[in-house]
Amino acid sequence: MLAAFRRDVRAALDRDPAARSALTIIICYPGVHAIWGHRVSNWLWHHHAKLLARGSAELVRALTGVEIHPAATLGPGVFIDHATGVVIGETAEVGTDVTIYHGVTLGSTSQGKGKRHPTVGDRVIIGAGAKILGPITVGEDSRIGANAVVVKPVPPGSVVVGVPGQVIAPSRPRAATALPGAGDAVLPDLVGTSLQSLLTRVARLEALADGRAASPAIRPPDAGVWHGEDFAI
Repeated sequence: MLAAFRRDVRAALDRDPAARSALTIIICYPGVHAIWGHRVSNWLWHHHAKLLARGSAELVRALTGVEIHPAATLGPGVFIDHATGVVIGETAEVGTDVTIYHGVTLGSTSQGKGKRHPTVGDRVIIGAGAKILGPITVGEDSRIGANAVVVKPVPPGSVVVGVPGQVIAPSRPRAATALPGAGDAVLPDLVGTSLQSLLTRVARLEALADGRAASPAIRPPDAGVWHGEDFAI
């Protein structure tokens, strides 16, 4: 367990550019504290002390804002950045070197007693506010965009965005040296892009129609700004 604790600190140092030292992480990082607390409660759970394990997990939740069921499986090198609001369910399995941001839920969609939470592969990055629900598998080296809601299996090496989550094909491979959150600002807006394309085509068709003018109510965005008569703001 001591070796696992050391690797958890190393993971935070490697993946958080704000980390100044190992001592800072040991004292000031609630995400690391939550993982340490889970490793203890998980050991208790598997050594016939389930009530004590649940009590330990509840104490960790109160102190860190992270709720991890003691039966969940977390691999080595998992890093929870910013920590607050993370929920990981009982049958969830998280692989090696996974990065999880705040507000993430690895949840269930059923009330059954069997496997009902996700399995997350190695080196997956889960963006802030993302929800991965049900007994699905997220393939290794995948990236889940912020606020995505994933309810279907994700192939290895995928990028998932939107609600419900849609798998998109990246135009180029991710650099091995890139930090976990790098590039999140350029993740595509699938709905917005599709709507823009549709409005552009409609506007062109209306302009070609005899005696009809394009509707002024909503027009495709110009330099990222949407124009309309009233968006009920």
